[in-house]
Amino acid sequence: MRILVVEDDTDLNRQIVTALEEAGYVVDSATDGEDGHYLGDTEPYDAVVLDLGLPTLDGLSVLETWRRDGRTMPVLILTARDRWSDKVAGIDAGADDYVAKPFHMEEVLARVRALVRRAAGHASNELTCGAVRLDLRAGRVTVDGSAIKLTSHEYRLLSYLLHHQGKVISRTELTEHLYDQDFDRDSNTVEVFVGRLRKKIGSDLIETIRGLGYRLGAAGDK
Repeated sequence: MRILVVEDDTDLNRQIVTALEEAGYVVDSATDGEDGHYLGDTEPYDAVVLDLGLPTLDGLSVLETWRRDGRTMPVLILTARDRWSDKVAGIDAGADDYVAKPFHMEEVLARVRALVRRAAGHASNELTCGAVRLDLRAGRVTVDGSAIKLTSHEYRLLSYLLHHQGKVISRTELTEHLYDQDFDRDSNTVEVFVGRLRKKIGSDLIETIRGLGYRLGAAGDK
């Protein structure tokens, strides 16, 4: 899953990016409102962490413009403002949740997990398909109850497919959510990761839809 972090405090920005990456997300970041708005307007993100007090263009304006332009990704706003009216303004502008500074990083991670999960229609932190179970909070994957080891790319691929279980996902969409903006993307590598994943979770769970992409689903769901 791919996340955008827009925060002008470079130290805090780095801390949030690092925490999200360690949790298994692909992360892009910006330190001002104009760059953040551009990325959010041109790249497909599963969620955005957005500070309200940004230079060049404030976070509220960024959010309002995204929503006016039809950008629907979940947004978690960060605010150092204590007034309830600022929080209400953020929610009314289209934010899905907020965290007030200072905050514990675990809270940000939990709220991001919840936003991504709900946007994909899931209520639980555990996603399952057949014998495969992914614990989003622990970043742990099991097959028939036994833990398996995945590379970071394999984990991201499985997580995205599980979040969108039953849907046909194109190679292009997978590529856009497996790599950050600076990565030299090659959709052919997706086939390699799919092949490796099939060997670890079972070859029958990931179906190739010729000319369209892939679909994850238990045998009885197809």
